[in-house]
Amino acid sequence: MWFSLAEATFPALPRTARRALCLEFEAQVIAAYGRHLLVRDADGVSHEARPFGRRVQAVCGDRVLCERDAHHGEIHVKSVLPRRSTLARATLRGTAEAIVANLDLLVTVFAPLPKPDPFIIDRYLCAASSAGMSALVLLNKADLIDATDPSVAEWQTWLAAYRAAGYETLVVSSQSRQHLEALRALLAHRTSAFVGQSGVGKSSLIAALAPETDIATGALDKTEEGRHTTTASRLFDLPEGGALIDSPGVRDYAPAIDGLEPHSLGFPEVDQLATGCKFLDCRHLREPGCAVRLAAEEQRLDARRYESYRRLRRIRDELIEAQGPCKRS
Repeated sequence: MWFSLAEATFPALPRTARRALCLEFEAQVIAAYGRHLLVRDADGVSHEARPFGRRVQAVCGDRVLCERDAHHGEIHVKSVLPRRSTLARATLRGTAEAIVANLDLLVTVFAPLPKPDPFIIDRYLCAASSAGMSALVLLNKADLIDATDPSVAEWQTWLAAYRAAGYETLVVSSQSRQHLEALRALLAHRTSAFVGQSGVGKSSLIAALAPETDIATGALDKTEEGRHTTTASRLFDLPEGGALIDSPGVRDYAPAIDGLEPHSLGFPEVDQLATGCKFLDCRHLREPGCAVRLAAEEQRLDARRYESYRRLRRIRDELIEAQGPCKRS
């Protein structure tokens, strides 16, 4: 059986003694690309590391326990320390896969181009609400907005609906620097993550917010169109304090079903209206006496947001079905 040099040389030493000899140390994962990790110790020194065993699933933002393997010249991540929050996605089998951890704020970014998908934004917001995180809806590339474009009125309707649901919204530009100072203030002294579709300018925003950062040090890949996009999650320190995680762009996203609040699915307005439903277990679809459905019909609840709730409810049911009979609830 394989064992570390620490265990071979000091087999009887308890964990506290091994830590005193600097064989074990705690660190933060500041970059994750598959099972390749970059961790930063308490002295601010970065180390390449890899998880020790398939059960160790560390993601960017995690606090981890590491061990030095002097024999192989490696740093092993032995375990993930308890998380205060987790952003996860659902796999095709319905299981949860963590993306980033220990966030205070989730920033969902969209832009005039590529064509935005509000349903993806909604699903990220539901994941944040269900996990107890604050969330911000950010419209980037404001310099590309044409006031005569009919899409502008649609985006304004989306932003108004998000504000009505209790979310903060902001319109910025990494190129013109529009409202970047307001964004800096919202991010200061918090651990945040940018999420959203590919090509919305998350990396450009980080380069503008943290100009001393070498954004190119992140793992990069080329899309079919030849554009470079981030393929690894990477944490960057902000000059004002706090940290910002850049996550890979997505084409679609479904939140982990086990992490969703089962009754409202993380929609704050549904949660508020549901107190008026006739039945406590109302799914807000076809049930009689549903206050949520009535609010949508009377236009007191944004129609697109209600349709988004219905879609996510169907997705959740399909993913529960994919888990098999023993997992259904």
